Amino acid sequence: PGCSRALWEKQLWAAFKEGPRGENRTTKGGGVALRVLITGANGQLGCELTTVLKAKGNELGEIPGVYFGAEVDAVDRGELDIADDSAVRKWFSEHDPYQVVFNCAAYTDVDGCETDEKAAFRVNAEGPRNLARACASTDAVLVHVSTDYVFPGDEPGSRCGGDPTGPLSAYGRAKWAGGRLVLNTAARVHVVRTAWLYGREGHNFVRTMMDLSKHMPSVTVVDDQVGNPTNAADLAFELLRIAQSEEYGLWHATCDGECTWADFAEAIMEEVGESCRVERCTSIQWREMHPGVACRPAFSSIEKNHLKHSIGNSMRPWRP
Repeated sequence: PGCSRALWEKQLWAAFKEGPRGENRTTKGGGVALRVLITGANGQLGCELTTVLKAKGNELGEIPGVYFGAEVDAVDRGELDIADDSAVRKWFSEHDPYQVVFNCAAYTDVDGCETDEKAAFRVNAEGPRNLARACASTDAVLVHVSTDYVFPGDEPGSRCGGDPTGPLSAYGRAKWAGGRLVLNTAARVHVVRTAWLYGREGHNFVRTMMDLSKHMPSVTVVDDQVGNPTNAADLAFELLRIAQSEEYGLWHATCDGECTWADFAEAIMEEVGESCRVERCTSIQWREMHPGVACRPAFSSIEKNHLKHSIGNSMRPWRP
């Protein structure tokens, strides 16, 4: 059960040896030419997925061989707006069938979602549903990325997959709805919750701290929210492995370990060798300083027992 590479390749060979237009779907070496769609390709996770597929691996090792020679369509909103159902249907009708779709497209500005919840819901809930419909119609596997912010985080400890949800923010509510919609729309779906994502591309906490450290003697950072900083390279590698599993449903995938935002900030300053001080504050103090910001869970660290006990955990500690 779970991640059988032999079974995966056998099924692909049987189903996709010939394309619907009579095109041969095999590689020069006689293997399966896997077709992959990545949405949100210009974001930090989409970039990492594209990179690791092209390189056939990253710091964690070699990706599963079924992806070697894959035909990858990496698109961003300008090419495919997933919130536009007609655009999604048109895209799938005009392209040869995909075997795997990775949805990395999202409205990730947590505070911005508070002022435009309708837009957040359109991108983070209706968009994934549109992709799930298209995937269901073509029997493609959908890997949809969700968030730890679906939890209220009002109790200490790590959140399990079956724990009650109760998002505090518009962002969390939209992402929660997106996860439910895709699970109710298609059968071959993996909803992968992650947390505190950062990568080499795009806007993220690490980049913000590095930029601030160059011209500020100190930064004020919240010290009563606990979570799992997660490297986008690690998550990309793990998503490729999860996509092969037949254990469809809900997953948690983060780097190992947990800390507060202030702890994370101090680690960043140490790593880059900056003398910028980290001044710690509470969430209440932060909201007093920044009215209108979204509420965030105090304890959103998530456990990943399902990952460990099914395909195995490949993700590194957030800080070695």
